[in-house]
Amino acid sequence: MAEIKLENVSKSFGNVKVIEDISLTVGSGELVVFLGPSGSGKSTLLRMIAGLEAITSGTLSINGVRSERLAPGQRGLAMVFQNYALYPHMTVRENMAFGLRNIGISNSDIDVRVAEAARMLEMENLLGRRPAQLSGGQRQRVAIGRAIVKDPTAFLLDEPLSNLDAALRVRTRVELAELHQRMKTTMIYVTHDQTEAMTLADRIVVLNNCRIEQVGTPMEVYLKPASRFVAGFVGSPAMNFLPVDVLSGGQMRLGDGTELETASHPLGPGRFELGVRPEAIRVGGNAGASAQVCEAKVGVVERLGDRTLLYCTLKDGTDVIAQDAGRCNVQPGDMVIISFDTSSVHLFDQEGKAHHLQ
Repeated sequence: MAEIKLENVSKSFGNVKVIEDISLTVGSGELVVFLGPSGSGKSTLLRMIAGLEAITSGTLSINGVRSERLAPGQRGLAMVFQNYALYPHMTVRENMAFGLRNIGISNSDIDVRVAEAARMLEMENLLGRRPAQLSGGQRQRVAIGRAIVKDPTAFLLDEPLSNLDAALRVRTRVELAELHQRMKTTMIYVTHDQTEAMTLADRIVVLNNCRIEQVGTPMEVYLKPASRFVAGFVGSPAMNFLPVDVLSGGQMRLGDGTELETASHPLGPGRFELGVRPEAIRVGGNAGASAQVCEAKVGVVERLGDRTLLYCTLKDGTDVIAQDAGRCNVQPGDMVIISFDTSSVHLFDQEGKAHHLQ
């Protein structure tokens, strides 16, 4: 297992900065997910750790050893790519053994490593097949197995599930989580899928515009987002954002005139954005003891089985998504009373910084 430490790391292509002054420590045995939209720098940061991209400035340490100038093969890391990159003319066994043969590992040791990796990934019966005879999920397991046999100090995974269909992604995601629990090896996983991040990570590193927006456990990031970007990016459906006037004494006024009584906060009167997740907006007056209500018109009803999402419009034209029970009887066009659980709201200032209520 390896501790990976980045200090003031930056990356530029000419005059264009793609990573800007990032400092981060990934603990030994930790599974850390780099989460962000396309262009946020997450894959570039992973490739810098792997040695596939040079670090323009700053330092990288792996297990206390300065590593930013080491060749990729000297860093003790194994990388799994989005593209499986399997040799089509080789069997699964030969694909997994190929890299080990190139560095002079004995045949007996190779056989032991391949057998152990196949056992861990439950693919002993696939060793004699070629890639064309495998499903997408099986090919991805072979790519992971090829990394496992190297016995690395850490795994780097760059969107490994993005080529799989939805059902297979769920199954493979569970397999990855189980694999990490068994191996307890340091892993860094890159994705733009917040569901993958929430279900896999010990900690999430949210990246945006080449910088880290927030680092925290999945529930810390979900419940206490550090910025408007994080609040909108993490969660499905996304958090609702409503313009609000903060009054004195903890009161706030929505655009339709509804006044909400909230917990105390350090902000003076002014214009802010109120962030509230759909599960904290309910149809009727049952969102909680601190709930406060207003009227809305239902546009779209999205029935998801265990819950129903209602896309509503307030009197001032503000759109919100509310959540109701799975057996909801509301229909498009209905007027409903929605209630806000004001114990679960967030305030964001003009710069997008979060101000959490006390």
